[in-house]
Amino acid sequence: DASPVAVAIILCSDADKIPPEIENLVRAGAESGAALSGTVQTVTVGIEKIICNVVANPNIRYLIIGGPESEGHLTGEAMRALVRNGVDEKMRIRNTSSPNPFLYNIPTGFIDRFRKQLSVIDLQFEGNPDVIRKAVWACYQEKPVQFRDYSLYDPGALPESPLSGKITMRVTQPWL
Repeated sequence: DASPVAVAIILCSDADKIPPEIENLVRAGAESGAALSGTVQTVTVGIEKIICNVVANPNIRYLIIGGPESEGHLTGEAMRALVRNGVDEKMRIRNTSSPNPFLYNIPTGFIDRFRKQLSVIDLQFEGNPDVIRKAVWACYQEKPVQFRDYSLYDPGALPESPLSGKITMRVTQPWL
């Protein structure tokens, strides 16, 4: 519960055919003490689930993005764009090339809180589990440590209450 970091490894294969190198990256995050460590493939429900889990735990202040890109979804690009730019009035992630960058199923307050609560550590295209471990370790430090181009430490929980809610499907005609 007190971990300041979540790890999202982009999945570019079918869920029943996850390659060992992706499993190793997820395991590195979990074994190093990340509050959450798992795969994400889609922009819509995948990112929405991450948002809901992060805003439910104000201790999470960093999101490590790792693994390859999901070519059909551009999930990594969309996550970075979301944190940088937010969404427009149609719930479309701004400034992304992702083909379906809509977050219809969660409140805008969750998105705003997600963006306020955390910083992204971009390790996408990184295939070494030790790099994930070192990044997670750096997020736990009491005083800032240099990790690549980031100065990381545990800033403590966001001084706001956790947000809780359900992801509900609001799109009744997704082909539109």
